[in-house]
Amino acid sequence: MAQVQRMSRLMVKTLRDDPADAETLNHKLLVRAGYVRRNAAGIWTWLPLGKKVLDNISRVVREEMDAIGAQEVLLPALLPKEPYEASARWEEYGDLLFRLKDRKGAEYLLGPTHEEIFTLIVKDQVASYKDLPVMLYQIQTKYRDEARPRAGVLRGREFQMKDSYSFDITDEGLAESYRLHREAYQKIFARLGLDYRIVSAVSGAMGGSASEEFLAPAPAGEDTFVDCPACDYAANTEAVTFKLTPVSEEHGAVEELDTPDTPTIETLAEHLGVPASATLKNLLVKVDGEIVAVGVPGDREVDLGKLGEHLAPAVVELVTAEDFEGRTDLVRGYVGPQGLEKVRYIADPRVAPGTAWITGANKIDTHVKNVVAGRDFEVDDYLDVVVVEEGDPCPKCGTGLKLDRAIEIGHIFQLGRKYADTFGLDVLGQQGKPVRVTMGSYGIGVSRAVAALAEQSADEQGLCWPKEIAPADVHVVAAGKALQTELALDVSERLGAAGVRVLVDDRAGVSPGVKFTDAELIGVPKILVAGRRSAEGVLELKDRRTGEREELTVDEAIARLTA
Repeated sequence: MAQVQRMSRLMVKTLRDDPADAETLNHKLLVRAGYVRRNAAGIWTWLPLGKKVLDNISRVVREEMDAIGAQEVLLPALLPKEPYEASARWEEYGDLLFRLKDRKGAEYLLGPTHEEIFTLIVKDQVASYKDLPVMLYQIQTKYRDEARPRAGVLRGREFQMKDSYSFDITDEGLAESYRLHREAYQKIFARLGLDYRIVSAVSGAMGGSASEEFLAPAPAGEDTFVDCPACDYAANTEAVTFKLTPVSEEHGAVEELDTPDTPTIETLAEHLGVPASATLKNLLVKVDGEIVAVGVPGDREVDLGKLGEHLAPAVVELVTAEDFEGRTDLVRGYVGPQGLEKVRYIADPRVAPGTAWITGANKIDTHVKNVVAGRDFEVDDYLDVVVVEEGDPCPKCGTGLKLDRAIEIGHIFQLGRKYADTFGLDVLGQQGKPVRVTMGSYGIGVSRAVAALAEQSADEQGLCWPKEIAPADVHVVAAGKALQTELALDVSERLGAAGVRVLVDDRAGVSPGVKFTDAELIGVPKILVAGRRSAEGVLELKDRRTGEREELTVDEAIARLTA
């Protein structure tokens, strides 16, 4: 028997207008339909309808995780400082960590992710290779001190997440655990009704090697990914690579150019009458306090996020005017890679050996041309650091890439032995000697999935949930009169007894128009109306997604909805 929820007793308050601070579709509709309410920036209350959707997503996740043999646990959200200090993430996470002290001065954090704690649990519980492999997971509240919480429940300071971890003896075992999780994620997102892409990604603060993201395309998405129209290549823009191809061409000698008042690429290109792509842009940054130059073609921008990922855990920041003081080799607006003193030079692969450039001469109002990479200056490190643009060549087949926005709903990592090394996670191997364990880490944003589904499935009338995660299977609407209400409640009880989850609008004193509008806004997959033909025992069944309607007798409606 399923629950019959009467709206006359349900704590739900729908709104006609969008919240003043709402920018994204999910924020507008989840608030208007009575699913969530904001407590503070990035902190949300899940009201009864919202909690049902959240729980339904968690149920699907649990079922598929259990199906691959993962075991559910529940770790604390309040965690001691020491494990995160040992892994260096106490510092690496920076301002994203919520840090606090107890009355005795001991330091703690609210967990953003739990690799350290899971590693220590397995170290305590597992002693032999016979106990492995093992996969553990939890669905729990996580915390990150986001600087600018936005987009409703999409980017909050407190959020629901499923994180799981695999522990294996061999790299082959890790690859199998990774495969099992990848396939489980495909089943989860298919059941949830999400349109998604699997893309190559970078590991970031999580560490490890192989990494893939599950992205749900949506205009409100905070991730930009590339998709190749000619092959199966797809990647987060931070993971896109460009092949380093040396050039074999003859170039003239370096020639100095008088370029007064041209400290920017735009003014230089205009003064010389050349395209910006013929110039070399040299961005100065500080990496853990040391000045580093980054060279990219003049028509491209440096992706500081990408640069930070390459250089992590080092801290990357832009130089300030004060950093030029006492540095005669650094002339602001006229920096060139040739002749730089004690400055590490990083370049994008587009600045390949043999390419010639117009760049700064390291003196005021002066540039030079025919400066050749590998001849006139050396590159210390080649790193993909430019902002990816539409039409950039696919690393796999060379076709122009397409850009799209998406919401990250899942991320899987082959962590390897990073955390096992940190905490000495060894087990007794088959040969009687200690063997270092290898790990995987796998996350799903449960509350983010709610936002992603709202973004992808809503229409002009409101939310439109897939059946698997909707707060009810059918929304029964009593058009207003006593006879109609009596019929609606009777049908609802019969449906509930047959195992159908029912939300019935039996509110007195509410006009039929408001009830119909609310039914569209709340977004249950089927709407059953006890209306003008109630006296004849005839109901109207509407499909919320397609808008198709048909009149059915009570028995026909029950048979249709219980099929």
